[in-house]
Amino acid sequence: MRIVGMQKLTLLDYPGRTAATLFTPGCNYRCPFCHNGELVALSEPLALASEPGLALSTEDVLAFLRKRQGLLDGVCISGGEPLLQPDLARFCEELRVLGYAVKIDTNGSQPQHLRELLDASLVDYVAMDVKNAPARYAETTGLPDAHLEEIRSSIALLAERAPAFELRTTVVRELHTQQDLCALSQWLARQMASAPRGAHHKPVPWYIQNFKDSDTVLTGKGSLHPWQEDDLRTVLPLLQEAMPSARLRGVA
Repeated sequence: MRIVGMQKLTLLDYPGRTAATLFTPGCNYRCPFCHNGELVALSEPLALASEPGLALSTEDVLAFLRKRQGLLDGVCISGGEPLLQPDLARFCEELRVLGYAVKIDTNGSQPQHLRELLDASLVDYVAMDVKNAPARYAETTGLPDAHLEEIRSSIALLAERAPAFELRTTVVRELHTQQDLCALSQWLARQMASAPRGAHHKPVPWYIQNFKDSDTVLTGKGSLHPWQEDDLRTVLPLLQEAMPSARLRGVA
């Protein structure tokens, strides 16, 4: 299990829990607005080897979490794309032994690995990014192909098997129009309506969050821009027509 960063305390990343957040290297997407752009290129072991001191020892991370038992009650594993990590299931088992609830942040492109975690009851909460309307999914992920079937499969798996999950979309002025978001809301509504229903008897939250510029954005600071918050408030009721569970996150 490769870990390249740790936030020792977060009250935001894991809803309802006091948690630590771990960051894994590498991602199969190249989203222009990625705020962890420095992690995207670290997809191969050689990339880490060329950055002395970057990787954290799994044992050191577990030792820290042992000391925080009783003070923290959750661990959020983010990235990058954590489901690309071959030892993720084993690491989650170790977190379980320590008594931690486990949250995974994912782009939804790895349904086979997601299924393994869910079938083994190794994850308690999943936050899945849905990037854009189908017509602009490839552009928004920076890939030549959209691979929407993987996204559909992951949504269906979460609806059927996840103890709890959320969907979330980061909006960028250059990549998301009102029409795009409305098309995405309708697409998501169709996926949720057709997905098998497991333990979920209430609408799954879909969070709309605004892009935040920073020095670590993949395409460089200043290359992309957030929406005006008033525009987000205006579009929200339109999205709720198809997805009543749509909510704004980080917008007053």
